[in-house]
Amino acid sequence: MAQTREFIVSDTDEITRTDKFLSSKLPEFSRSEIQRFSVRFADGRSVRFADKVRPGDTFVVEIPDVRTDTAIENISSDFDLDILFEDEDIIVINKPRGVVMYPSAGNKTGTLVQNILSHTHLSTLGGDIRPGVVHRLDKDTSGVMVFAKSDAAFRELVKTFSEHNLTRKYIAFVWGVPNWEVADITGQIARSSRNRQKMTMVKTGGRDSHTEVSVINAWPRAGVSQMRCTLFTGRTHQIRVHLSSHGFPVLCDPLYGRGSARLGSVRDGDLLEFLRTHEGQMLHAELLEFAHPVTGEMMRFKTRLPDDMLELKYLLENI
Repeated sequence: MAQTREFIVSDTDEITRTDKFLSSKLPEFSRSEIQRFSVRFADGRSVRFADKVRPGDTFVVEIPDVRTDTAIENISSDFDLDILFEDEDIIVINKPRGVVMYPSAGNKTGTLVQNILSHTHLSTLGGDIRPGVVHRLDKDTSGVMVFAKSDAAFRELVKTFSEHNLTRKYIAFVWGVPNWEVADITGQIARSSRNRQKMTMVKTGGRDSHTEVSVINAWPRAGVSQMRCTLFTGRTHQIRVHLSSHGFPVLCDPLYGRGSARLGSVRDGDLLEFLRTHEGQMLHAELLEFAHPVTGEMMRFKTRLPDDMLELKYLLENI
């Protein structure tokens, strides 16, 4: 059954929005969660969350029971999970390339969330389709990810990612060899008006973005470099957009890669075959470092390159 609680605005309480007042009284819930609760005045009048509270106002809040189920169907283990860490609050996974995060119109089965749910529960605060999801990786990007199992972990992880109070590093193999070792790429990113599947750099009207890029290896004969990218913001397709917009598109990226124009310069047969036939951008979430959302302990997870990127590196080193 739902829990009912009552709150009275005193003379010493801050005169602020109703939802902000209630979130100060219910710190275990976010304002968006509270706005989904049943809230009324003690005399039965309806409540507008944007209205300012007044001394003497009495609010009755019905808090629903915590759900442990989800609306996701076809929960099954379609592939072995590479679990890096798990406790009562979080689970950290090394995501394989080619796996979609959660079910959608074109992907009803075989998603990462469905496989995790076949192993353990996830916080339902992410919604019916995205339980436990606090950040995302593209289908064809591999690497380390954290999911929330408890509601407390979900709330804190959302805050951690929104404030970017963590470290995220990626490895990318790109077309081109720069004449610099380290670069900061900044600017605004927005959805493309020409292709709604793509993001693009814009002068105004987008969201600020920042990636630090350092060159790890370069193979001038192949015209390819290996880069480490550190995220300071987390925009959709951020690394792929940033690198492509500065002339270093990620290899095998079907959306931003412009690879067909570069293949003519590849002289090594094995490398050419790999680049022509491989599906999925050569991008890997190498490292994730954050404070545990419940215990506060610093957590650090570093993953090795997946087999396909190791194969690519071997080919480049043996041209």
